[in-house]
Amino acid sequence: MNFRKTSLALGVAALAAAMPVSATNVVVSIKPLELVVKAVAGDSMNVSTIVPPGSSPHNYNMKPSQRRALDQADAIFWVGPEMETFLSRLLGGHEFEGKVLAFTEPTTNDTDAHHDEHDDHDDHDDHDDHGNHGDHDDHSDHDEHGDHHHDHGTGEDPHIWVDPHKALEMAKVIHAKLSTLEGVNISELDANLAHFEQNLHTAEQSIKESLRQLEGISLFAYHSALERFTEHYELELAGVLALNPELSPGARHLAEVQNKLRKANHPCLLTEPQFNRQWWRSITDGINVTISTWDPLAIDIESTANGYIEFQQSIADAVLECLPK
Repeated sequence: MNFRKTSLALGVAALAAAMPVSATNVVVSIKPLELVVKAVAGDSMNVSTIVPPGSSPHNYNMKPSQRRALDQADAIFWVGPEMETFLSRLLGGHEFEGKVLAFTEPTTNDTDAHHDEHDDHDDHDDHDDHGNHGDHDDHSDHDEHGDHHHDHGTGEDPHIWVDPHKALEMAKVIHAKLSTLEGVNISELDANLAHFEQNLHTAEQSIKESLRQLEGISLFAYHSALERFTEHYELELAGVLALNPELSPGARHLAEVQNKLRKANHPCLLTEPQFNRQWWRSITDGINVTISTWDPLAIDIESTANGYIEFQQSIADAVLECLPK
C-alpha cells in the first residue's frame, strides 16, 4: 500500500514538472521602457510594447488585441499621462490598479477632458494609429505655446528614459515590482539589476569622455526630448526648434531659431525620424548647418538585456556626428 502511494506521488510530481510553466507577461507603453524591463527581467518574461515603430506615444490609437494584452498582463509600465496621452484615462483609473506603474505623475487637472477622444477603442476593429507628427497640418499661424521644456502640461520633462540616471532609477522600480509577482526568480532579477547598473556606469564614463570633443559645437534639437541627455552629460543645447511637437513651430519662434543658427559656432541640428523633415529643411536653407538624426524611441535598437546601453551609445554616436568632418 505504501509502495502504491509512493508511486502515485511520484507520478503526480513528474506530471507537474512536465507541465509548461506560465510565463510572466509584462506590457510596456514604448520601446525604451521595454529595453529597461529587459535589462532587469532578461529573457525570463514575455515583454510586449503597445506603441509600434513609427507611431507617436502622444496620439496612438490602441488596437483591441493590445487592450486584451493589458487584461492578461501581470505588470504594466508606462511613463505617465504627460507622455502616453492616449493611455491616461485607461491606466489612470482603477481597472488595472495593483499591476500598473507610471514613472511620472500627472501635472494638470484637465487630463481626462483633454483625452476623451482617445478613451476606449475596444469596440473598433484592429486599425493603425493616425500616423506620426509629420502628417499634421502646418500651424505656423500659432506663435509661442508657452516656454515649456516638455510636450504637455507644466511639470517635468517626461522623456525621463533618455537620462541614464533616471533609467537606473526606473530599473530599480521595475525590479521591485517584478519581485512581487508569483513564480519569479528574485535572485536572477537581483543579478540582472546589478549587471545593468555596472554596465551602465561603464558606458556612461565612456560616453562622457567621447563627448568632450564637442566643445565649441552649438547643438540644436528638434524638440525637448534631447534635453535630458544633454543635461546629464553637461552639453550645452543652444536651441529647441519645436516647443510643442504636436504643432509646427510658430513663425516668431522659428525666426529666433534661424537667427541663433546663423550666429552659432558650427551649428548642428539633431532631428528625429518620427517628425516631418520638410519644414526644418526649409528653415536651415542657406545656413551652414550639420544635420544628424537620433531616435528617442529606440526603433532600431534590438530588444535585449543590453539594449538600453546600446540606446545610450546610439544617442552619443548621433551627437558625435556633429563634429566637423
